[in-house]
Amino acid sequence: MAIVTVSRELAALGDETAQELADILHYRLVDKKCLEERMKNLGLTEQKIQKYDERKPSFWSSLSQDRDNYLHYLKTAVFSEAGQGSCVIIGRGCNALLRNIPGVLSVFLAAHLEIRLERVKSYFHCDKRRARQIIDQSDRDRAGFHQSFFEISWKGLENYHLTLNTSLLHPELCASLIKTALEQTITEETETANTLRIKDLILGQQVVHHLLCEKAIPIHFLETSVQSGSVTLYGVVNSRPLAEAAIRSAKEVPAVCSVTSEIQVVQEYSVVP
Repeated sequence: MAIVTVSRELAALGDETAQELADILHYRLVDKKCLEERMKNLGLTEQKIQKYDERKPSFWSSLSQDRDNYLHYLKTAVFSEAGQGSCVIIGRGCNALLRNIPGVLSVFLAAHLEIRLERVKSYFHCDKRRARQIIDQSDRDRAGFHQSFFEISWKGLENYHLTLNTSLLHPELCASLIKTALEQTITEETETANTLRIKDLILGQQVVHHLLCEKAIPIHFLETSVQSGSVTLYGVVNSRPLAEAAIRSAKEVPAVCSVTSEIQVVQEYSVVP
């Protein structure tokens, strides 16, 4: 199993390249619509999806439980899709969610500003001034989204394995170049490691969902680290009994072998609803 994540500037032919790549690799294409449908099926509302989707949260929104819930559902959707087999995933910070995982190739697509302006003018039937406003807003939103949720630079080259300039490169050529890079870097060993790692990530999200949604334990900033079924819990609660309840509940999830807690107890801690 191998996964390609495609991050892109607005009007850098990201959707077209991802579709072309999925076609020539015979991989599933996981786009915005696909991830949103999975998050809705898990219980997240359309309003909350649109509030955070590739946007920088406002100050108060960044401190709210809604923000944590969105990230939980996004992780669950991405890991679940990845667990279905080889795929191409577009946007939503998937390069960050799947970073350092064997068998994942992260790609960034960019284009010269003038080229982007002309494409946006055509897409939105607007003048150059309005096109620049649309591009600037999109760039701010995507940069803020990556910084707020993943603490990485959206355009930081260190966060990608391959960067392509689509000012002159056609999506077919971009897809061919990405395919070649994938074939040169993904081996049977990395594919096997990818499958095992994704399995652990899915289990981690199952634990988070069980604690937050099924048991309704008020743990803030809940995260998990999983290795071969051994789970470590991280987060903040305001009492020791809540931390102990989290450990007991995590052990209820099938496939969990052991649970270690790194949950911090901070009395009178609260977060915006």
